[in-house]
Amino acid sequence: MLRSVLVILCVLSCLAEAHAQEARTEPVRKQARAVRVDDGAVKVDGHLEEPQWSETPAVTDFIQKEPTEGAPPTELMEFRFLYDDEALYVGARMHKNVDSIIQAPMGRRDRGEESEHIQVALDTFGDRRTAYVFGVTASGVRLDRFHPKDDEANFDEGFDPVWKAKTHQNEQEWTAELWIPFSQLRFNERDEQVWGLNIRRFTPTLNEDDYWMPVPRTVTAWSSRFGELTGIRGLPANRRLEVLPYVAGSSTMIGNRDPANPFDAGTNLRKWGGADLKMGVGPNLTLEATFNPDFGQVEADPAEVNLTAFETIFTEKRPFFTEGAGLLNFTAANNFFYSRRIGAPPLGPAVGDFVDYPRETTIIAAGKLTGRLPSGMSLGILTALTDEESSRVFTHASGKTKSVRVAPRTSYALARVQQEFGAYGSTVAGMVTAVNRNLESADPLAALLVRRAFGMAVDSTLRFKGGEYELTSYGGMTLLGGDSAAIARVQRSSAHYAQRPDRDYDRYDPTLTSLSGYKIGAVFQRTGGKHWIWSITTNEESPGFEANDMGRLNSADGVVLNGDLRYRETRPGSLFRGYWIGVRQNNEWNHGFDRQVGSLEFYSSQTWKNFWNTQLSYSRDFRRQDSRLTRGGPRMEAPRGWTLNFQMRNRTSAQTSWSSEIEISGSEDGGMARQLVGRLKFRPGPRWQLSVDPTLSKNINTQQYVTTIDGGRAETYGKRYVFAAIDRHTYSMQFRLNYTFRPDLNLDIYAEPFAASGRYYDLGELAKPSTRLRRSYGSDGTTLTRQPDGSFRIRDGDASFTMKNLDFNVYSFRCNVVLRWEYRPGSTLYFVWQQERRVSESVGTPVSIVDPFRSLTAPGNNYFIIKTSFWVPFS
Repeated sequence: MLRSVLVILCVLSCLAEAHAQEARTEPVRKQARAVRVDDGAVKVDGHLEEPQWSETPAVTDFIQKEPTEGAPPTELMEFRFLYDDEALYVGARMHKNVDSIIQAPMGRRDRGEESEHIQVALDTFGDRRTAYVFGVTASGVRLDRFHPKDDEANFDEGFDPVWKAKTHQNEQEWTAELWIPFSQLRFNERDEQVWGLNIRRFTPTLNEDDYWMPVPRTVTAWSSRFGELTGIRGLPANRRLEVLPYVAGSSTMIGNRDPANPFDAGTNLRKWGGADLKMGVGPNLTLEATFNPDFGQVEADPAEVNLTAFETIFTEKRPFFTEGAGLLNFTAANNFFYSRRIGAPPLGPAVGDFVDYPRETTIIAAGKLTGRLPSGMSLGILTALTDEESSRVFTHASGKTKSVRVAPRTSYALARVQQEFGAYGSTVAGMVTAVNRNLESADPLAALLVRRAFGMAVDSTLRFKGGEYELTSYGGMTLLGGDSAAIARVQRSSAHYAQRPDRDYDRYDPTLTSLSGYKIGAVFQRTGGKHWIWSITTNEESPGFEANDMGRLNSADGVVLNGDLRYRETRPGSLFRGYWIGVRQNNEWNHGFDRQVGSLEFYSSQTWKNFWNTQLSYSRDFRRQDSRLTRGGPRMEAPRGWTLNFQMRNRTSAQTSWSSEIEISGSEDGGMARQLVGRLKFRPGPRWQLSVDPTLSKNINTQQYVTTIDGGRAETYGKRYVFAAIDRHTYSMQFRLNYTFRPDLNLDIYAEPFAASGRYYDLGELAKPSTRLRRSYGSDGTTLTRQPDGSFRIRDGDASFTMKNLDFNVYSFRCNVVLRWEYRPGSTLYFVWQQERRVSESVGTPVSIVDPFRSLTAPGNNYFIIKTSFWVPFS
């Protein structure tokens, strides 16, 4: 069925693409002109006092996109462009009406949503697909991003080039001056550069967005709608070589330290260094390398208590891996690359009275080659090498310290090539990934980790009717190789559960030394148009598909078919500025034809006249046969359920902004959830910004897996699959405080007090596969006795066993304090203080809203870092 759908969609899309190319007409594009000046003629100070600025033609023909689409701007503006051999200069003058104020609080780089600001977007390749964006707020905070595709809402904030911007304010206007070195851009070699250009000004006090070339509200596009910047001629060849060495030192102090611990010296001093390198490979490609990288300044992950069988996928925050990430992964099928696999914590076991276990795997070196060729081909190559890691172990019995190897030396490689074609920027791409671990056959880690992992995928996006319709299709495969014990461990993992006793296809085979699988899929959607938007999504993952060595995968073995239909109104009316309502239906079956997912959802969103937004959704979950609930056991039925969600926020550009989300849900078995998520962001002063993100949740899960025990009945294949109901309470507060001394000197504080509790009750075992029936302990011919230590003693006929006390209360506090000073362009000094406190108890008493702050008195670990980097350009 799935393959037939894919073939039909491909044929339809190809016919539509051919028809669209025949009917295509070239729109008229506005033009701006850059004027050459002598080197050193412009002093970047934000005043625009050089005569060259007044002698250069200005861009003044701007148009509103918000609040009144197509209207002239409320306040006038002028933009001019100069250049020399080294850089492009942008001079901007933003006039203010009488009694109009300039809202421009200070903030850190890339945080300008509350401030009046400008942005200049450059499509330097002229491909009408990608774009660099450089901007500045009226207070001088720099904004930069990279758009990897023709979509204004799709951009990479990890793009942090070396450039300068200065501003100046007075009562009638504010001015800005941007210095954008050509060494920070990639472009094709030609006598005259003709670049795509767009300009934006955002005025938060008016809720006004003005553009030189606005993208209509009903269209999903960006660089394909740009005008042109002409006049840049005779640029000299530039080697584009930059070196960024760093040195760092740290101290780790353990709270409530044990004096007998041979691995804790009190201050635990350490020093190290490394370097980053960026080099142009011709005018189009950039090679980036990092040696012994350090990411100590990166914000900590949020706290959690994960009771599921699946890992939590955290976002990537390390700068080397975030910049240019769009060139290294598919958007429709993002399984194949998850950069946090590189440098992740080791997995090997180490047991002793005192254990010094590494927090992460050391990255010896990593490199990236990215860019776009004149033919329209984009290229992304990544390689990385992580070191062998060992844990130091001390045991009282031997009185000796030994080293236990917990991670092998591992190499990672990825290459992705994308070719653009057709009238509207259609693409076709291919990708390969490889992981190789240095494991000998006798290595104990060879039973835990696969030796080799290989992945390959292709995808295409066909765009037609001016980009209004898109068909994305993809296919890929994975291949693992290693010892039979490691391959068996993969088969038994939560992504597969191949050992399920009622599984009658692709059965578990502990003798395999390789494992292969595939994934294919397609998304056909209407992304533009006046009112109706829709999408159809289908994909299939084979039971043997496994991407977790270099990618991410919660569960394989699925066939998905989803549909989404939405009606929208983008023209302001008497009540709303815009709204949409929609319905979506989701389905998934495994290859045994058991429904794993089934839901129907109705949803809506409204943007009110004052720019507030509300969203409301209601969904129903169908009964389904869940092959994962018993974690390797037989299927178990999941109950019907429902979810109601309401969200509300004020305008995001307000200096005091807030949002709230309320979600309630329930199931036919008595399960329920209540969750409140909020955010309050405000400015106590023009240099301060404080945000508070509270999360409060109460959850009763009637199907919480506990454990599997031998000695069960024949109906359950000789096993006892033990479940319980759990009453959970979670309270979290995420605080972020930023103080900006000046645009290049910031203090950032992140703190998260956290508390969670869980009380287990109604213990029992699955009575019959494919049902929700349970034999409750304490009835159904069994007895249940609570022991003094909180454990349970269960007797079932002649059999008896003990269940440990599972109740918990967890309190934690995580904090990052980072002082960041860019003391010269590209060179940065960091002072970092990280703190983590945690305590747990086996009580299960429901936590309250004040309990997260109990963690402040718990013993904690403190980590101090001083790090400085030096940007050294070679031209």
